[in-house]
Amino acid sequence: MSPVERLFGPDAAAVRDADFRLLLAANAVGALTTALVSPVLDSLTGPLGVDAATVGLVVTAAAAPSVLLIPLSGLLTDRFGRKPVLVAGLVCFGAGGLGIALTADFRTVLALRALQGVGFSGVTPVIITSVGDIYDGDVEATAQGIRFGTSGLSQAVFPAIGGAVVGIAWQAPFLVYGLALPVAALVALRFEEPAAPGRTDGGLAGRGYLAGLARQAGTRRAVGYLLARMVVVLPFIAFLTYNSLVVVRFQGGTPGGAGALVALFSAVFAATATQAGRVVAALDRTPPLVAGNLLLGGGLAGFALAPSPLAAAPAVAAMGVGVGLTFSLYRSIITGLAPQQYRGGMVSLAESGGRLAATATPLVAGVALAAVEPRLGESALRWVVVGVGLSAGVAGTALVVVAGRAPS
Repeated sequence: MSPVERLFGPDAAAVRDADFRLLLAANAVGALTTALVSPVLDSLTGPLGVDAATVGLVVTAAAAPSVLLIPLSGLLTDRFGRKPVLVAGLVCFGAGGLGIALTADFRTVLALRALQGVGFSGVTPVIITSVGDIYDGDVEATAQGIRFGTSGLSQAVFPAIGGAVVGIAWQAPFLVYGLALPVAALVALRFEEPAAPGRTDGGLAGRGYLAGLARQAGTRRAVGYLLARMVVVLPFIAFLTYNSLVVVRFQGGTPGGAGALVALFSAVFAATATQAGRVVAALDRTPPLVAGNLLLGGGLAGFALAPSPLAAAPAVAAMGVGVGLTFSLYRSIITGLAPQQYRGGMVSLAESGGRLAATATPLVAGVALAAVEPRLGESALRWVVVGVGLSAGVAGTALVVVAGRAPS
């Protein structure tokens, strides 16, 4: 058995495939949409002239376009193939990120973040779909886990660097997004379609295709998993959005300390995700999904209540285990909910729902914060984050149980 197979399990031979490695490189860049800015949000309030409640729009602006565009991305990939959508998405993502380093106008920053959101719509959903094209069964679960593990590795390294260099120049972390451009060139030159796209009758969004996709997505099992996939995003985004604010304002930490917590979180979920294939083989999917939801929701609450970054570390690690389990397994399940000709559409529905949750989380949390702040004062932010964690943990667990008991 090779070292890779000993580390990731007997199905880890997937990493030897050249196309899969290109997908991993693209995935590592796309994973930085929110994670890279998380440790530096508090540091942006001064240069951009905004307050703590408003700076969360930097997260929302990147998430909002993909709510509408990810379904379109699914239609395009099912109709015309994965490669052209992926290349275009990487170019938009990289160009938007680099542009932020050239401006200090908050509205322009939001517009460029929106361009990144447009690019993201053609990156991560297409990668998930392509992995489902190449592999199936436990091998596909392992490949999705390795894919998500690269997300964690990327999110462990680059946000920590961003938190360290933002004190030198607030623009510096955004230069990392430029890595998307050489990756786009490699994908354009070297990537081969894993499978021919499923063509549909009646045009790009023909009634036959849309009706078929609706049938696939309308079952109780599919609805349960699609909603669970949305709910699990809430604590994930709440942590990345409010991490630096909690660390700096309540725990006596620094942006560097906030970046270290994101790095810990990402390293743990990366390590956990790479074992997804082994977990599925040993326990099936429902038990680890239940455990993952509880760890993620409870971990967020523990992080918000911790008195220092050091005391918060165990809760952040628990969140990392929860994310590593849930995000990998949900995506493995969802790629198997539909045949190949509808796979891009099904994945896009799931990812669009996730982006909707990512968009709504800072907005809803901001409204809740404004509502309770007059009574709770500065501690209001802490209790809003706790509420997000506990609510998501309970709701996610319930949805997993319902979906797991539904007929295939």
